[in-house]
Amino acid sequence: MKPDSVHITQIIKGNTLKQHVDDFAVCWIKNEVSGIEIDHVLYKKVSNSIFFLHPKTHWKILKKDGTTSSGYVLYLTSEVLNNPILSNLHINKVRLFNSGEIPLFKLSPGIEKRTQAILEMIDELLGSHLDHKDDAILSLLNTFFIYCDGQCNIKSVVSNSNSRTNIVYKFKRLVDKHIYEYHEVAEYADLLNLSPKHLNDCVKEVLGVSSKSIIIEQLLMRSRHALKFSNMTIKEISFELGFTSPDYFSYFFKTHTGITPSALRKS
Repeated sequence: MKPDSVHITQIIKGNTLKQHVDDFAVCWIKNEVSGIEIDHVLYKKVSNSIFFLHPKTHWKILKKDGTTSSGYVLYLTSEVLNNPILSNLHINKVRLFNSGEIPLFKLSPGIEKRTQAILEMIDELLGSHLDHKDDAILSLLNTFFIYCDGQCNIKSVVSNSNSRTNIVYKFKRLVDKHIYEYHEVAEYADLLNLSPKHLNDCVKEVLGVSSKSIIIEQLLMRSRHALKFSNMTIKEISFELGFTSPDYFSYFFKTHTGITPSALRKS
């Protein structure tokens, strides 16, 4: 890759302005900011969002002055996006950056830390003189984009009226926080002061899947991690995840994965 084909900056200043005028920009706004101004229109309530911005777009991010980072801006040249490793992805500029509307993704809570780690590794590699660093950067970009395009991330377009998207994002954050105690859609609907039907309708419209599938996905993700990377017994894992018995946990896990918890642990 040519020098500066990939560039990362942190969102620290009061106003973060577009710097690389000919590059595509991926803005990950992690913490609360005043808003992002795109083509002279201000959009508020954009925390925990990723924007994909074409070089022709004029934008700036507004935040209060301070030393705390509110996220990252990743700049990419067309040469990088056209690399064979990235060119077949949905995220590719032909299918996303040039879509006519400005795409906005809200990452599933469990993915946020991973994406931050990937961006930090890319930034570290950019400042290094390691052999094959270009290959490593492209591989990390590929992983970053695949995470962004994951099925259960919330995908929409930039808008000042996205109430259903906000409901779904609040639901997903509640699932991430309370998965050890609540396994039923109705319990989350109560926390949101909604009916289970309305919550499910919102999730179906925004994500194309059911509310229950989001809960199941989170349980399976936590189960796999505990089985693979902890020393807890299956019984301990089942109770930590809020199942009534180890037998029910094993039944749940096998129903949704096709293998038992003990078989996964041995693999």
